[in-house]
Amino acid sequence: MAQPGERRLLPLLSAGRARVTCRYRCGDQCAEHPPNPTENQYFGDLLQNVLSRRGLLRAGAVVAASAAVLPGLAGRPAVAAPGRPPGLDFTPVRPNSEDAVVVPEGYQQQVVIRWGDPILPGAPEFDFDDQTPEAQERQFGYNNDFCALLPLGDDRRLMVNNHEYTSEEFLFRGYDPENPTEQQVRVAWAAHGLSVVVLETGDGAPKPVLDPLNRRITLNTPFELRGPAAGSELLRTPADPTGTRSFGTMNNCSGGVTPWGTILSGEENIHFYFANADSITDPATKERLARYGIKGAASERKWERFDSRWDLAKQVNEPNRFGWIIELDPHDPESTPVKHTALGRFKHEGANIRVADDGRVVAYMGDDEKFEYVYRFVSDRRMKPGRSKHARRHNMSLLDSGTLYVAKFTGDSPDEIDGSGKLPADGEFDGSGEWIPLAHNDTSFVPGMTAEEVYVFTRLAADKVGATKMDRPEDVQPHPKTGRVYAALTNNSDRGATGKAPADEPNPRNGNKYGQVLELDDDPASTRFAWRLLLVCGDPNDPATYFAGFDKSQVSPIACPDNVAFDSHGNLWITTDSSEALGANDGLYAVPLEGPERGHVMQFLSVPRGAEACGPIIEDDLIMVSAQHPGEVDGANADNPVSHWPDGGTSQPRPSVVAVWR
Repeated sequence: MAQPGERRLLPLLSAGRARVTCRYRCGDQCAEHPPNPTENQYFGDLLQNVLSRRGLLRAGAVVAASAAVLPGLAGRPAVAAPGRPPGLDFTPVRPNSEDAVVVPEGYQQQVVIRWGDPILPGAPEFDFDDQTPEAQERQFGYNNDFCALLPLGDDRRLMVNNHEYTSEEFLFRGYDPENPTEQQVRVAWAAHGLSVVVLETGDGAPKPVLDPLNRRITLNTPFELRGPAAGSELLRTPADPTGTRSFGTMNNCSGGVTPWGTILSGEENIHFYFANADSITDPATKERLARYGIKGAASERKWERFDSRWDLAKQVNEPNRFGWIIELDPHDPESTPVKHTALGRFKHEGANIRVADDGRVVAYMGDDEKFEYVYRFVSDRRMKPGRSKHARRHNMSLLDSGTLYVAKFTGDSPDEIDGSGKLPADGEFDGSGEWIPLAHNDTSFVPGMTAEEVYVFTRLAADKVGATKMDRPEDVQPHPKTGRVYAALTNNSDRGATGKAPADEPNPRNGNKYGQVLELDDDPASTRFAWRLLLVCGDPNDPATYFAGFDKSQVSPIACPDNVAFDSHGNLWITTDSSEALGANDGLYAVPLEGPERGHVMQFLSVPRGAEACGPIIEDDLIMVSAQHPGEVDGANADNPVSHWPDGGTSQPRPSVVAVWR
């Protein structure tokens, strides 16, 4: 790893996420016409639904915004205010463009594991120029995102990581996008999925070890389809005529740890892996494919040349077997992971669980695309306490039956929302909302759709009931102490464009490049909730930003919130995706949620140039972050790398997990 004196400043090559990253992660979905064509009610039309609860979620006094936007954020000094809340006694790092992970003074860092590191017996040491699918199936996968740590005892932990997608131009020298080799394709299949790795802990960074619990999940791993849509004709293929057993998982973005110790992981941008959508002539099938962004002839990666399941002309139902929340038992390496149909099918960022007062479990989820929706699932059955085999078996079935809802938001001040981001006269962006039921097991609440159709084509169901179009809802997590729910809304540059939904109170800016963080006061026993915006992100000098009323001259600039987490003191932590929109690298930020410091955003670390900060783990004596796709800037590739993190010298960049401690 490069030492502090060896850090290199890289040129700022673009504003916002690199096009090459968008190409391989989501098929340039942000540059495409959003696949939501509905004309759901806008905020101003919903005023009559406002609950008489104004002020339920009041923040502190509002500080007047500055009048000008200042360029050059990379030179902004870090401000360390006295009397910071517990857990946040660090001096914020400055925005920067270094080819390194930058941490506050007094902290140390170390890479825990890199793409290609051996994790299973028989795995060879990583050799960039001699990759094989057999080796990759036994090595840590590519583009690690969500990260979880589970206790094992005896100074050991169990780490689980998502591997969201592959960037083939950075995996292989001389990669030809129009003519990938079968070897390259099979390496990519093996690089997707998840890794389960045992870590030895102690002072400093955890260390991975070879252990019988270690496991790789890839695009060839068998999965069980469970829940109300399992066995549906919509899920049957030549390889699985029962519609109950699928193979592999892909584009796994964020996730969560269940109270019973399993891992939930979201399948997100599955749409551009499939070929020959334009060969489909059935109108209903074409509409369903289009609503999920599946279109065109050849796929981006050309996998259809080597396996017919990626060819819609031959297996039209295969896309329906992706786009789910999966559940993995990391403590049993022989277990079959599950895809939960009761939680609906869309571009899942992830799912996170809270236990209601009556013992039922509630899962919160976001559909990560422009103008998509926020969802909630409430189980029928109650969680059993304890970790006995009986309790564990029962709890692992809780997500098989329950009610799936989608959110509809109403603002308190709809007449004051003009798309500029101007704060309403009442001092907050806030209002009320309603959870609209979509289906309960075999019962559909959506006219014209069966329950199976609701679960498999959840986006179409949410369209029909008039859900509120949001600005890319990503990670949605309940606070472990207060129960309030926090949702990262990353951005939406199409908000307010001609023919697109205009600004409304939860999405108050047209051309929204910087995103916002939403706070819900939700009672799982009710279908009503209250909400407000905690943050409206961007340059603090921009009048169209808001930090819960905190003094904007004291905060770190933040853009494009993606993942959220909480520390033991109740503070919110946020990772970002596309802070380059503000001219700096992505990073990890902390935000107090209570008291006079509420809204005081402080940057804790930054990741290397071109990388995205993902999967934060926040503990009292350890912080871990996934640095995904380092060096992915336009014009770079494996033949012309602009980053050499984490190994330095002339090495290729490698996505990695980093540990930070005092």
